Amino acid sequence: MLFNYAKICQNLVKDLPQRQKEVISRRFGLNPPAGGGKKETLEAIGKDYDITRERVRQIEEDGFLRLEPKIGQLQKTFQYFTDQLKNFGDLKKEDILLQELGGRRFQPQIYFLLTLGPNFEKVGESDEFYSLWTINQNSLILAKKVIDSFYDQLKKINQPLSLEDLKPSRAAGRWHPLSQTALLAYLEISKKIQKNYEGLFGLKNWPEINPRGVKDKAYLVFKKTQKPLHFSQVAEFINAALPQTVHNELIRDERFVLVGRGIYALREWGYEPGQVKDVIFKILKKAEKPLTKEEILKEVLEQRLVKENTVLLNLSNKKYFLKASQGYTVRKA
Repeated sequence: MLFNYAKICQNLVKDLPQRQKEVISRRFGLNPPAGGGKKETLEAIGKDYDITRERVRQIEEDGFLRLEPKIGQLQKTFQYFTDQLKNFGDLKKEDILLQELGGRRFQPQIYFLLTLGPNFEKVGESDEFYSLWTINQNSLILAKKVIDSFYDQLKKINQPLSLEDLKPSRAAGRWHPLSQTALLAYLEISKKIQKNYEGLFGLKNWPEINPRGVKDKAYLVFKKTQKPLHFSQVAEFINAALPQTVHNELIRDERFVLVGRGIYALREWGYEPGQVKDVIFKILKKAEKPLTKEEILKEVLEQRLVKENTVLLNLSNKKYFLKASQGYTVRKA
């Protein structure tokens, strides 16, 4: 670490009147242990001093006015912060920036110093973005254009992509000089695009990005393995305690199709829902002509992981199917 942030902050506040020093230290969590404590609210501090939250705010503000003459002593620290933010495209999500600059121990000190710095601006959380710090408001405008461009691309392709595969459109403006580090910083502030555990980006409501519950986790297992699986295998993959729970969830979700005894596949792979007789029925209706036993077996076994005898048993059901010299047809109502 380039700077002793705890010592810098201690030296800054040491000459303040006692109450101003205590209020600022408590408000920013500058107290021990480990160089940084917990931030406290105006209400909590006011209650201890038996004063209003507004009075606490005034004391804090007076303390900051007294600190202004000392800001010149922090030029090297502020320049370091500025250089780091420039590497990130002039902005960075707040929690990540605090971690990057202060590690686990000194995040309160970093927040305090950023607040003091004249060139650092905090942008509060909104519907679109998480809290962030910037040294250039225009960077937020550019970030929004890039994020919107990525969003449109992801929505069109409908699958997660790596940062290298994301290509912002020219409509995003002068995006081309931006480094991968800057593009990542822009994506990190977005609430509508998120990164999953594999490092791929997608829309926040996609199960591949933000899985919710057994069904979404199971969906990811099928997407990764790319083959039909028994529900007990799925339960092992997602560490589900009760395989039967997985079975119950899959059978109620239209994304999954039961293709064998306890074996499921994804509907998006071309599997049709229904029992074996339903599959035979659809095959014959689509053919619009009689089909031989062999032709029906071939198509059904592409849809279902069952024994041939199971298909033939369903095919022999005269309630649904008729056998003629040319082959099998659907019995008309």
